[in-house]
Amino acid sequence: MRVLGIESSCDETSAAVLEARWSLRSNVVASQADLHAPYGGVVPEIASRRHVELVTLVIQEALDQAGVTLDDIEGVAVTNRPGLIGSLLVGVAAAKGFALARSLPLVGVHHLEGHIFSNFLAEGGPELPAVALVVSGGHTELYYVRGLHDYLILGRRRDDAAGEAFDKGARVLGFGNGGGAALDRAARDGDPKAVPFPRSRTDNPLDFSFSGVKTALVRFAKENAAQVPVADVAASYQAAIVDVLVEHAIQAAVRTGVKRVLVGGGVAANSELQRRLRAEGEARGLAVSFPPLSLCTDNAGMIAAVGHSLLDRGVRSGLDLETFARAPLTEKVYSF
Repeated sequence: MRVLGIESSCDETSAAVLEARWSLRSNVVASQADLHAPYGGVVPEIASRRHVELVTLVIQEALDQAGVTLDDIEGVAVTNRPGLIGSLLVGVAAAKGFALARSLPLVGVHHLEGHIFSNFLAEGGPELPAVALVVSGGHTELYYVRGLHDYLILGRRRDDAAGEAFDKGARVLGFGNGGGAALDRAARDGDPKAVPFPRSRTDNPLDFSFSGVKTALVRFAKENAAQVPVADVAASYQAAIVDVLVEHAIQAAVRTGVKRVLVGGGVAANSELQRRLRAEGEARGLAVSFPPLSLCTDNAGMIAAVGHSLLDRGVRSGLDLETFARAPLTEKVYSF
């Protein structure tokens, strides 16, 4: 089945064509980063308006790069949850239009499941069971992946997501709108032990809390910024976040007895997270998977992959498909 995927949950307009289960023919992403840069974050109204302008053009580009036309598409998959409602509505409306006009099966896809499937795309298929760490600007969750579309919650964020903490930290340290990527680059020249930032703990040992370390950085910057090189502060702050992510992911794998850890989401591109988690995984005999950068950030390729799997199973959405700003991937919790 050849599937058209559409992703517009935040500020990237993306379309992709997937042929066969794990064969990605095209994956086009149009970023809005420059539009939102003056505001220090994504402005929902600006995002949705830009999606309206771009969505048809991006879909046509994805078809052209794949060397196909709409006549060759056999199914449509679209992100319908979670995300910015205005942004989601644009993608879902486009998907419904194509599905109706071409009498194609339509399926709504959970954005976080897409990040998990990005690993399967990169590797040509899944090796399960596994533990999945989904870590981005809006999400930081741990899942036990028993099989395709079969998840149990291991840990979740209590406040700020890791990506949000990275982006806010970057602004505090004066990296402008470069976000977590700019902080990551600066940290490579710094001493991660220069500043003893706290590692947050919760009553559930696999849950995440990053508001405390963010507050600690703000206070440090006000009181001591001139005394410590910014690269050292960046490296120390990054280490405080990465330490928790790595510790929890490894703990989750050990507790569930799996031999594979999957990482997805924008923060999966962080070089220190990749280095540390791979090293810890190797030391414990765990296989650790990171998708390539093109599949870490929001993209339609991962949505097409989930959609292909769902459509293969006979899952269909009607033209009354709704959008949801918040929606858990699963309510089921792993029992240790």
